[in-house]
Amino acid sequence: MEIFDYDNILLLPRKCRVQSRAECDASVELGGRRFKLPVVPANMKTVVDEKICTWMAQNGYFYVMHRFDLDNVQFVRDMHAKGCFASISLGVKKPDYETVDRFVAEGLCPEYITIDIAHGHADTVKEMIGYLKAKLPRAFIIAGNVGTPEAVIDLENWGADATKIGIGPGKVCITKLKTGFGTGGWQLSAVKWCARVATKPIIADGGIRSHGDIAKSIRFGATMVMVGSLFAGHEESPGETVEENGERFKEYYGSASDFNKGEYRHVEGKRILEPIKGSLADTLVEMEQDVQSSISYSGGTKLMDIRKVNYVILGGDNAGEHLLM
Repeated sequence: MEIFDYDNILLLPRKCRVQSRAECDASVELGGRRFKLPVVPANMKTVVDEKICTWMAQNGYFYVMHRFDLDNVQFVRDMHAKGCFASISLGVKKPDYETVDRFVAEGLCPEYITIDIAHGHADTVKEMIGYLKAKLPRAFIIAGNVGTPEAVIDLENWGADATKIGIGPGKVCITKLKTGFGTGGWQLSAVKWCARVATKPIIADGGIRSHGDIAKSIRFGATMVMVGSLFAGHEESPGETVEENGERFKEYYGSASDFNKGEYRHVEGKRILEPIKGSLADTLVEMEQDVQSSISYSGGTKLMDIRKVNYVILGGDNAGEHLLM
């Protein structure tokens, strides 16, 4: 099997078929809804909050709310009251089962539920998927995170409607350093490997450092791409604003960091400062334009046309030269 990551790959262009890149359709369907972009902000406390989730839902984008220090039932109630779809995260512990029971008791059902744990190929996830399918059968269930074809096959067989691929490739993840396990450094290969066996959508989660990486993820089989650091550090981002040497930054930390957990126990994440990038809306417009450009380079008119292109794996002493300029 070829082992590579985003910075080792370049996609090869095909003859352009459009007059303008603006003609290209960057939208994607997931769970019966169509979204403007195949991109979703990471469900992390320093990336999304209720305000950002509401804005994204109202403007045609997919979101997943984080699961930390949050009343999920109230969140779903609020989103539905605003006429928005509800997309939440759950763990696999007793309080998460109690949350599901509260949904049933109140006659509420979030449209999307992401089972969000660090090692998603687990009996605990199997049990939670079964519980959700029995109690909230209309919900679209995303399960993860995983990094092997075996895990994707199991999660799909257990009833997951989509799987999230990525074990520690993110900018604030230190899983590979702490445990010796993960997809950090070969995340794009892991996406390709898992996509080969998937019969349902997969979400590539982590390792995205530039907008071109979105197109690469689609090429190797992702339907949606979860992005953390590129979405952190906006004016609207919930992370704390820090000023250093006259420059403004937003804090960004991993869900498995001591900053998020409130204690130093089973830590697999760290905290960094992201330079403030301006407004989230502007970044999303730029992302859409860049994905449209990717589609035009693929010789296509719609997102999945990117899957038809060939690619090269960069190698040799000066392979990265142009990437560093």
